[in-house]
This record gives sequence, C-alpha cells and structure tokens, in this order.
Amino acid sequence: MCGVLDAEARMSERLTLGYREAVAVSDSVLAAAGTRTRGHEFHRTVVEPGAGPAPAWGLHAPERRVEGFVQGNVHASYLHTHWAARPDVARRFVDRCTA
Repeated sequence: MCGVLDAEARMSERLTLGYREAVAVSDSVLAAAGTRTRGHEFHRTVVEPGAGPAPAWGLHAPERRVEGFVQGNVHASYLHTHWAARPDVARRFVDRCTA
C-alpha cells in the first residue's frame, strides 16, 4: 500500500484463523533470530509473496512455513504476538523505538 515492501495484498475467500507457535527467522525490532513465541492469525487477505528475503517468522502449525518481512526497522507479519507470554519481546520493541 505504501511501497515499503515488495509485496501485494489482496482479499481472499478464505479466513485464516488459528493459534501459532513461531520462531524468529531474522533479527528484527521485535525479536532476535531464534526467539520462540506464540500468537494468532486472523485475516481474510493474502500477501504475495508471503515472505520476504528476510522472513519474520517460521510458523509450526498447522503447517510449517515462513511468513512476514523484516526490512530495516520494518517488521511486517500476520502473526499477532502474545506479549504476555514473552515480555522481553515487548521490551525489545520499546528499546528499539527509543534508540
């Protein structure tokens, strides 16, 4: 929409809904690579490609796939993270914003 990421989004017929276990694939403002977290997806859109050269997350349910984009200070993803499960992720984000 803003031209920040090399991707296009479109509406789809399918609702994507569910809880996810994820691991950060790339270092980002949210998480260092290797950080494990939980979250959920809830959307009726599809982004193509579904992941950038530096994906945000590796998801483990219901299927294994990479998802999202990490580019500079941008972390774009369908995963709604559960910060109560990982308060260090929230702290990292605030620290990166104030730096």
